[in-house]
Amino acid sequence: MATYAYIGRDGAGQVVSGAVDGDTEVAAISRLQEMGYLVTSLKRRVTQPKVEDLLAQLRGVGLKDLTVFTRQLATMINAGLTIIASLAILQQQTTNPRLREVLGKVRAAVEGGLPLSDALAQHPEAFNNLYVNMVRAGETGGALDDVLGRLSGFLEKELALRQRVKSAMVYPILIASAAVGIVSFIVFFILPKFVSVFQDLDVPLPAPTRFLIFFTIATRRWWYILVLMLIVAVYGFRYYIGTPDGRRWFDRFKLRMPLFGPVNRNVVMARFARTLGTLIHSGVPILHGLDVVSKATNNVVLIRALDSVRTSIREGESISAPLAASGIFPAMVVQMVAVGERTGALDTMLSKVADFYDTEVEYAVAALTSVLEPALIMVMGGIVGFIVISFYLPLFTLVGAIK
Repeated sequence: MATYAYIGRDGAGQVVSGAVDGDTEVAAISRLQEMGYLVTSLKRRVTQPKVEDLLAQLRGVGLKDLTVFTRQLATMINAGLTIIASLAILQQQTTNPRLREVLGKVRAAVEGGLPLSDALAQHPEAFNNLYVNMVRAGETGGALDDVLGRLSGFLEKELALRQRVKSAMVYPILIASAAVGIVSFIVFFILPKFVSVFQDLDVPLPAPTRFLIFFTIATRRWWYILVLMLIVAVYGFRYYIGTPDGRRWFDRFKLRMPLFGPVNRNVVMARFARTLGTLIHSGVPILHGLDVVSKATNNVVLIRALDSVRTSIREGESISAPLAASGIFPAMVVQMVAVGERTGALDTMLSKVADFYDTEVEYAVAALTSVLEPALIMVMGGIVGFIVISFYLPLFTLVGAIK
């Protein structure tokens, strides 16, 4: 997409100037006419790409950018602006070059006669299946602004959930990084100076000291082998979890692993309930909504459970029974869904479930960090303590030999 410098006149006859983005000169002039300007001069502006723009292109469209865009689009459509005008304004004011490029293509597709949902579906890297289906439901029901408002609320809560988990894990990650850095510094810079001293001592060395000497020499001499083994292990693990059996095992392990399992389970429950509840409230049929949730989730165990739910509904059964049979969904979720089915307020019940598990995620993350922080400090202290003790044991042996 190119940038064009323009000079023109507004509706009052005043001279205006500035810059506008467009795929072609015709598209740029069309956009200026939508803004109410009479164009008298239009020249393409040649600009060098900025480093931050290139980084943004590599980063893509983040959840935060998408959340802000959705909220602003809902506000503009509710205020009476057309979809094309709203997209043109948002395209001009967004700071993400990748999103600006995508919005330009979406606006061009809408101008060509496509519905907004179909135009968004052409860019799955920015708008996922959930987003497109909610927009399509809003177009069908004639309540696009209302659906976009609910969608922006959903994205805001999803963003808050991610940020809550990330912020809680910052301190443990810093402690772990500090531990690795300290141990690496000791192994590569401090221990080698003592190894020669220990080897020159004419006394038998204790087992911890011999192990420390062997580890130091092996690490410095064959470090590339250790790095190669680590790379092979990482790629081997990634290959295994890429297989159907490996993916199934890993997804089940993530839900049951010590310490992190409760956090992962609560996050999965919160996203499932909020996504399905938002789709149903937006008018998406429940079978189609379950299909969207299944495609949006990243857990094979949950996908298989949702497949069973869809099969049950097609056969005329309830939703709660296959949820309970899957063994994944807690009893509280099953009971809330059952109540929602009986009362005809399934979307409301799912929203309450999502709010509950959002709070549970916060508590679980706080509990996890309260355990991880002292555990990491103890591990780091144990490693450093072992190294210090291994330093001093030969000295004690030497003093005993002298006496």
